[in-house]
Amino acid sequence: MSIETRKRVLECYIEPILMYGCETWIIISKQTRGRLEATEMWFLQRMMRIPWIAKKPSDTVLSETKTKRALINKIRKRQATFFGHIMRRKRQEHHVTTGMFMGRRGRGRLREKTTDGLASWLGVGSSHYGRNDQNDKRA
Repeated sequence: MSIETRKRVLECYIEPILMYGCETWIIISKQTRGRLEATEMWFLQRMMRIPWIAKKPSDTVLSETKTKRALINKIRKRQATFFGHIMRRKRQEHHVTTGMFMGRRGRGRLREKTTDGLASWLGVGSSHYGRNDQNDKRA
């Protein structure tokens, strides 16, 4: 099988299984990002039938397959699309996603919100997303 056919099989059959539900993942930490990148490289190495004991650098594997790292960008694109859908609905999902609840905040460290991950990816403050909700009286 050619490399192009293998890449198409990977994109068609394997990546959808991996990315199932990725719209709700919170990818802020370097550890999570590193695991996703390692998984992507593992897929490519298995596709090229490179044994794990060969210890080839990631750049070499990427140049052999003539690809770039794209998994995290695909996940971020899906998250942005899903986030736009949620923000337009203005229902309970909107309040859960933005973290705007009435009442007191619970004890302990603040929870990571979906808006935090999206804001870090886009380079915008996460408070930017809740501004329109306070001005909208239709909610």
